[in-house]
Amino acid sequence: MAMEVTQILLNAQSVDGAVRKHAEDNLKQFQDQNLPGFLLSLSGELANNDKPVDSRRLAGLVLKNSLDAKEQHRKNELMQRWISLDASVKAQVKACLLQTLTSPVHDARSTASQVIAKIAGIEVPHKQWPELVGSLLSSIHQQQPHVKQASLETLGYLCEEVPPQALDQDQVNKILTAVVQGMSASEGNVDVRLAATRALYNALGFVQANFSNDMERDYIMRVVCEATLSPELKIRQAAYECLVSVSSMYYEKLASYMPDIFNITAKAVREDEEPVALQAIEFWSSICDEEIDILDDYGGEFTADSEIPCHYFIKQALPALVPMLLETLLKQEEDQDQDEGAWNLAMAGGTCLGLVARTVGDDIVPLVMPFIEENIAKPDWRQREAATYAFGSILEGPSPDKLAPIVNVALNFMLTALMKDPNNHVKDTTAWTLGRIFEFLHGSTVESTVITNENCQQILTVLLQSMKDVPNVAEKACGALYFLAQGYEDVGSASPLSPFFQDIIQALLTVTHREDAGESRLRTAAYETLNEVVRCSTEETAPMVMQLVPVIMMELHKTLEAQKLSSDEREKQSEVQGLLCGCLQVIIQKLGSTETTKHVFLQYADQMMDLFLRVFACRNATVHEEAMLAIGALAYATGANFAKYMQGFYPYLEMGLQNFEEYQVCAITVGVVGDLCRALEDKILPFCDGIMTQLLKDLSSTQMHRSVKPPIFSCFGDIALAIGENFEKYLAYAMPMLQSAAELSAHAAASDVDMIEYTNQLRNGILEAYSGIFQGFKNSPKTQLLMSYAPHILQFLDSLYTVKDMDDVVTKTAIGVLGDLADTLGSNAGTLIQQSVSCKEFLEECLSSDDHLIKESADWARLAVSRALSG
Repeated sequence: MAMEVTQILLNAQSVDGAVRKHAEDNLKQFQDQNLPGFLLSLSGELANNDKPVDSRRLAGLVLKNSLDAKEQHRKNELMQRWISLDASVKAQVKACLLQTLTSPVHDARSTASQVIAKIAGIEVPHKQWPELVGSLLSSIHQQQPHVKQASLETLGYLCEEVPPQALDQDQVNKILTAVVQGMSASEGNVDVRLAATRALYNALGFVQANFSNDMERDYIMRVVCEATLSPELKIRQAAYECLVSVSSMYYEKLASYMPDIFNITAKAVREDEEPVALQAIEFWSSICDEEIDILDDYGGEFTADSEIPCHYFIKQALPALVPMLLETLLKQEEDQDQDEGAWNLAMAGGTCLGLVARTVGDDIVPLVMPFIEENIAKPDWRQREAATYAFGSILEGPSPDKLAPIVNVALNFMLTALMKDPNNHVKDTTAWTLGRIFEFLHGSTVESTVITNENCQQILTVLLQSMKDVPNVAEKACGALYFLAQGYEDVGSASPLSPFFQDIIQALLTVTHREDAGESRLRTAAYETLNEVVRCSTEETAPMVMQLVPVIMMELHKTLEAQKLSSDEREKQSEVQGLLCGCLQVIIQKLGSTETTKHVFLQYADQMMDLFLRVFACRNATVHEEAMLAIGALAYATGANFAKYMQGFYPYLEMGLQNFEEYQVCAITVGVVGDLCRALEDKILPFCDGIMTQLLKDLSSTQMHRSVKPPIFSCFGDIALAIGENFEKYLAYAMPMLQSAAELSAHAAASDVDMIEYTNQLRNGILEAYSGIFQGFKNSPKTQLLMSYAPHILQFLDSLYTVKDMDDVVTKTAIGVLGDLADTLGSNAGTLIQQSVSCKEFLEECLSSDDHLIKESADWARLAVSRALSG
């Protein structure tokens, strides 16, 4: 049955490409022809202590990959495949894996742990492999430390893979007992203690009942706090990770432990090694997140029935917490900005300080100001940078009234520092801080704004000058300009930026051509800022935006002409193409929104469309998204004239709709079909067969990501609105799909926030489809065709009303559909509406809604319904 795979597995890791490829093909063939034999050979290899470490490790990895995959549909297939295997094969594989946990080779044990957990993830929820937890627990009571370690590691992975409701409380209690014993200071073996601490981290989601019991919770917390003092760095780090997790899962139970936690975290932040200190800061960031959420939900008004009370831990800890965080800001690294994604103590401290500011608002200002005043002008760059970072960090949270006077004093100082400070770190942080000032203290909604027509010119001069600085400083200067422009979005015709518009555009274009624009995200930042400046521009600068069109088109043209590129160059070229398409999209939307500019701008439409079609030929997903969005904007701007491009564009539209792998591309393409329907109206008819066929295929595919379904349903409505009664031939296909999706979505028991949100998106998509179909058929002799679907649609509205978990958007669309149904079917629908269980109450409720959009929809629906009833 099993085959000798050692040599094949070793060859699959060969440096020689041909040998490797041949071995991989052999493995694939073996798997396809004899899956049971394949799995038995791999598990046998992994369990055999006489085999080489390398072949055992790969055997385990291949085994794991034959049970699990990233894509949900593939994962489901692999789970089904395992479930349907012969029971004796599964038993042999599992026996080999459990045996491997006793192997002296660490790699083999660790791989086996992961595979066992993957199988448990499939079987335990189906009440299979009931003896697994028991056998792992009995191995923990063995004397050999390496077996103990492997069993605890397996329990940890198991808790990661299995949903909490799949284990009964008795099993949870036993796992918890074993884990907490393994963590205790009396456990002499470091590896065992580390495995136990990591296992607790994964098991925290299972121990709600234990955390509700004071004695058990005290015991767990004591063991975790003791582990934070272990002499081993990795154990201390893992223990703090547990504390961070406890802070978000069991916030409401923490009050009595906070004084001790403050002491140990403060000591860790000040004295421990960086990985541990970072987790200690993370604990406080996590507490901030919890309190920000609670205060947002209840707006500070707590009643006895609030789900989770706010304990104001941060407010209470402020006098000690803020100085501790400010100290971390002085622990910068010499080269900290050069590395994207770098994370160190100073960054973590500043991030936490920002969260503290959002949690307590004005109270933080007097605690941070003395530190800023003391350090901002010191000769040591670290002190100047720390003071600037502290200032930037606390700008979101406190009221503008509290901050404006301080910022007014600081602004000149910062502009000078950005120009003249000898240190790049200081300049970088100063530009970032200016961006934060413009983001939070500038704009039409801020009364005490810090930017005046007088200082605007000085600010611009400094920012444009700083765009010539080193990449990381220039990138932050672009970011600051982005928020400066955004603040003038609603000023009407007279923007203080208008006189400098030409200079700003020129400076940003110059940045995109810098040799080093690829560093520190500089090129991307420059284009994003250019887009924002254009988006927020006024009518008086429209001629300059118009001049930008041929410039950007020329840039895009150049990228398409480039010959024979290396893969690095091709990647850079794709990035630039995506940015340029994004830029054109914003320009199209801006110039297409007023009649005067639209007329002039349309002279470029042919060339632009030609460029977009050439971009599609490059076959890169991110660029496709951007080009698709730009075409959607162009269709919207050109209206019915877009028809002339459809022949050339249709193949790419179809390609986008077929793109299961990059589902974002598919979703965006579906959105563009909606744009085309609105632009072309019935001129889209010749392409509808192809589009509808593809959309129906997408809906029935198991591979399609669920997020694409709501926009597809909504798209049915767009198509029906555009082609009216011609939608008749699609009714027989579209309506049953809408019907079954409606039934599912009406009774979806949504467990988590994401699922509730998705269910509402799905309902809204279905309702938009119904609405478009009714409106499309209105006044047509074929409205009778819809009569047979009406009872079901009314039933769907009834069930949504009775379940009472719609959000406002769905409520508005739903009451609109009732109106559309009554309006299109008229007196024919009268009797059906009268028979409806909840139509009347639903209407009444919407008519008295505080949301004016819902009320408006309901007013119209009432009119349509009363006409239908009296007809």
